[in-house]
Amino acid sequence: MTPAPTDDPDRTALVTGASGYIGGHLVPKLLDAGWSVRVLTRHADSLSDKPWRGHVDVVEGDVGSTEDMVRALRGIRAAWYLVHSMDDQPDFARRDREAAQAFADAAEQEGVQRIVYLGGIHPDDEVLSPHLASRVEVGRTFLDSKVPTAVLQAAVVLGDGSASFDMLRYLTSRLPAMVAPKWLDNRIQPIAIDDVTTLLAGAGELPDEINRTFDIGADEVLTYREMIQRFAKVVGKRPPVMVTVPVLTPRLASHWVGLVTPISPGLAKPLVGSLVHEVVVKENDLLQYVPHEGKFTSFDDAVAEAMKGAAPDTLPRNLLYAGAAVAACAVVGSLATKPGSNWYKGLDLPDWQPPAIAFPVVWTALYADLAVSTAATLTSLDRDDSPDKRSAYVRAVGGNLVLNAAWSWLFWRSKRPALATLECAALTLSSIDLARRSAKREPLAGAALVPYAAWCGFATVLSGAIARRNPRRK
Repeated sequence: MTPAPTDDPDRTALVTGASGYIGGHLVPKLLDAGWSVRVLTRHADSLSDKPWRGHVDVVEGDVGSTEDMVRALRGIRAAWYLVHSMDDQPDFARRDREAAQAFADAAEQEGVQRIVYLGGIHPDDEVLSPHLASRVEVGRTFLDSKVPTAVLQAAVVLGDGSASFDMLRYLTSRLPAMVAPKWLDNRIQPIAIDDVTTLLAGAGELPDEINRTFDIGADEVLTYREMIQRFAKVVGKRPPVMVTVPVLTPRLASHWVGLVTPISPGLAKPLVGSLVHEVVVKENDLLQYVPHEGKFTSFDDAVAEAMKGAAPDTLPRNLLYAGAAVAACAVVGSLATKPGSNWYKGLDLPDWQPPAIAFPVVWTALYADLAVSTAATLTSLDRDDSPDKRSAYVRAVGGNLVLNAAWSWLFWRSKRPALATLECAALTLSSIDLARRSAKREPLAGAALVPYAAWCGFATVLSGAIARRNPRRK
């Protein structure tokens, strides 16, 4: 990649969303094509790891601010708008609509000659998911403006870092079997990231009279089931057994996806929502205007290329280690526990304690919860390459397990309920801290640890009640 020219007023480009996956791949395409590129981002630091950072003009600003948009678009010939909300907040459609209108108004004011927007392929005769409908609305906002616009519409984008690709990857590699909604058999026309950015870059040079949408997709039409099977074959794994059910709402499916993949439910919901529809290219008109050498990248080749640079999935290893550590804690605690001892039978016990069978049942569930949540948090830290934070979390988990096992020894072997109460209080604080640490990395993992912390708190109260009723016991 060579630095772009800076003195050609007809080759000035603005890319919004450059810190995202599509934008990050588009910028070098534009630089190689001879564009002088300016990028808009909320925080310049978010671009520090981009190899093209030194070859672009960086402007900090918010797409929702008209003043920021006017400043960013000044002197720009073509602008690529690659921003859309991928959260589950109730006002995301309004925010997207207002930001798009502010951008369109600023582009008109500054004399921009072309807007390029990436939306999603969608059927014309169905009720769309809220996120897909919002993307259609944003595209229509640009098409209705006075600035010529090309709205490219794609389905699943294949490339390491694409959220839709990551969902496909982890569903395929992590699950031996899955229960999925009927959209598993909907038809999809995926496209490789390199083909997407080639077409996006070329759309910036369309004739001025072109103001329309263009569907883009590779040559193959596959169902999601076939995509999973083909992905598994490319990476050399056994495809999961797939069973479809007639009723599984996008919201429920998104929580399921969030549980078994690194994708949050808030991000999974728009991805799942788009798969409710069949997303197949209806025309290939863009190829009449944009040169595209050779054929589109095949599905298998796109997967193979994406997986070359993909970081390994460390969840299986983390689940093995976390499970072993938690199991060791459970074994030690079980060996120390002696509910049938004469010492315990001689205690004055509260009437409100749960039946004896509740303790092994609840602790088994909580230990499994702790192992899975720990593995999920460690995997998140691995993805962000945070060895120091990972080590700190491992130490926190280790300390918690030591406190957990120590309570059994203090209560049953040392016969010191008062000391066991203090130790259990420390365990409760440690469990709350674990939930807090996990929530920062993986909100679901943090939420899953709340019952563990609550049960430890209950155990503290119960131990304290026993200690108060038996002040002279040792």
